[in-house]
Amino acid sequence: MKSNYALILEEKLSEIKNLGIRPKLLLHACCGPCSSYVLEYLGNFFEITILYYNPNIYPEKEYTRRRDELKRFLKDASYSVCFVEEDYLPEVYYQTVKGYEESPERGERCFLCYQLRMEKAAEYAKDHHFDYFTTTLSISPHKDASKINEIGEQLEKKYGVSYLYADFKKKNGYLRSLELSKEYHLYRQDYCGCVFSMRGKKNEN
Repeated sequence: MKSNYALILEEKLSEIKNLGIRPKLLLHACCGPCSSYVLEYLGNFFEITILYYNPNIYPEKEYTRRRDELKRFLKDASYSVCFVEEDYLPEVYYQTVKGYEESPERGERCFLCYQLRMEKAAEYAKDHHFDYFTTTLSISPHKDASKINEIGEQLEKKYGVSYLYADFKKKNGYLRSLELSKEYHLYRQDYCGCVFSMRGKKNEN
């Protein structure tokens, strides 16, 4: 039976609210649009630090543009969150997906990419004593939320930091991200990020 990750998250947030605490959450983020709704939704429940770790993004100017748009959004929306950027090392991504370059979107190459970025978040969360970690990735209708949460569960066991289960596209989360992107004039990319998704987009046109 498929898990209802949106409901699991609602129950967790209700539990946190009833305890009257604001745990430390490390939120892996890929861009401003994807972060917009997630921050709006979680901001009252957690002390949030954003981790920008996306070695998959190609080319470097696209990586920089997405990073800068995210930082601009945080400033314009007056979110008092910490922002951490890990090194941009595309070769790590290419080594990770080696042999799966021709894998279709939402296939094994993408799963390896989720794993790479989420593992960095879990490792950072453990090293810096966070209570929870999660990712904005599930807000995209093009990404496999079940696989994202499965990876999160595995990493929770490996690193001993609680994973915040979520499917942020639910409850009109994706639609709300579109509204916020329009409100804050955020750059919305037309491909996931890697060179392979870029090629796929060009092939569709």
